[in-house]
Amino acid sequence: MKKQDMNVVCLDMEGVLVPEIWIAFSENAGIPELRRTTRDEPDYNKLMKWRLGILKEHGLGLKEIQATIAGIDPLPGAKEFLDELRTRTQVIILSDTFEQFAAPLMKKLDWPTIFCNTLVVGENGEITDYRMRTQQSKLTTVRALQSIGYETIAAGDSYNDLAMIQASKAGFLFRSTEQIRADHPELPAFEEFDELLEAILAAL
Repeated sequence: MKKQDMNVVCLDMEGVLVPEIWIAFSENAGIPELRRTTRDEPDYNKLMKWRLGILKEHGLGLKEIQATIAGIDPLPGAKEFLDELRTRTQVIILSDTFEQFAAPLMKKLDWPTIFCNTLVVGENGEITDYRMRTQQSKLTTVRALQSIGYETIAAGDSYNDLAMIQASKAGFLFRSTEQIRADHPELPAFEEFDELLEAILAAL
């Protein structure tokens, strides 16, 4: 078995392959507060509970968010990057998004494997809660892959990506914030897909 067959590349979704869903929805709904993401708030549970409170306050539910998602396309170059990477090694998208949000976007990316979470939705379409696949899902998944003999290479842009990046044999920031880059100068940071692809392939 070739060395690269023992690798799995773990990629974040929003901000790396597709635009941030909540930012797009914030703009469509005219609710500036919903622009806050994991780039701004390290505590994901705190962020989601806050989001659900705002949705309830404005009477908005899954249908309205899915309408926004239907108009979102992958970031320019993302599909080509992912297509090329998937010819070289195994790829899993690790995201803190939800199945109900991700499916239309995965279709546009030709159905890569994604591990994410799920929403609890009432009959009236209100999002009443959310269920995380596991705590610290990205780090937990990377550790699980390593426990069955894989080396992981990870890339992401937000606070909730740092643990999986730091736990992997190679890890990269991609289109991250100035603050995160400044806080973690030890992590290679890239802005273009060709640069990220080159770095990942070199790490295989």
